[in-house]
Amino acid sequence: ALVASLKKFPTFNSSIDDIENGNITLKKYFHIGIAVDTAHGLMVPKIRNADKKKINYIGNELKELSEKCRNLKIDKKEFFGGSMTISSLGGIGGVTFFTPIINSPEVSILGVGKSYEKVMKINDQFIARKILPVSLSYDHRIVDGAEAARFVVHLSQSLGKDFAFKLAV
Repeated sequence: ALVASLKKFPTFNSSIDDIENGNITLKKYFHIGIAVDTAHGLMVPKIRNADKKKINYIGNELKELSEKCRNLKIDKKEFFGGSMTISSLGGIGGVTFFTPIINSPEVSILGVGKSYEKVMKINDQFIARKILPVSLSYDHRIVDGAEAARFVVHLSQSLGKDFAFKLAV
């Protein structure tokens, strides 16, 4: 879902090279950074070419990268060249919204909070829906607020009808 949104909104898949001279790079690849909490501090390895991998493979790779980070067995090159980072704090004390800090030179980061169920009235029926709180931080020099809102709406649609979203953009 994130890759689909990055493809539709390519400014989110960019990096700032030299802002004083207006140099940014629009990336043609999709290397998704995953924030990993370790005893040694936060580490952000990349799932490279995420657009070419099935979700099960990405899940396994995420487990492997996290383990390598926690055991300090990861190669330094795994921390460079990201498209965008995902940070999830939902598992830490039920955090819903937070302000994720952009992993420079990337221009945005997606924060994912703890999902929960909520009863909602949809078409005159009360239905329990899974709510996924997301927080998007972005560099206003590259991305404006309207584009950020469209990005998150597209992301929610890409994840499917089974989720409702509470947004902090």
